[in-house]
Amino acid sequence: MSVSFTLTNNTGRTVTSLQVFYEGRVQGVGFRWTVRHIAKGFEATGWVRNLIDGRVEMQLNGEQDEVRAFLDAIANSELRAHIRKASENNLPTPVEASGFEIRHDY
Repeated sequence: MSVSFTLTNNTGRTVTSLQVFYEGRVQGVGFRWTVRHIAKGFEATGWVRNLIDGRVEMQLNGEQDEVRAFLDAIANSELRAHIRKASENNLPTPVEASGFEIRHDY
């Protein structure tokens, strides 16, 4: 059973938290920096980091429509040439982050 974190904010919109894994040639190509740059155009908080297995993990919070637009912007950016697969998981609790940051831990 999948449990996801959703709530309604003061504008009546649904807020969601997601974990996204990107696979392909996603390390050593400026992927995290580009994702952080794209994030500046959206009302989303979270982080992105490299994983030891070669994937990139991103966790984020935001209004559902804003999160979807952010993910679409990543998919339609120059990064699309490096992404072989993206998989999403709903998170049971909000991501702890202020702004959108690059993390350097595994």
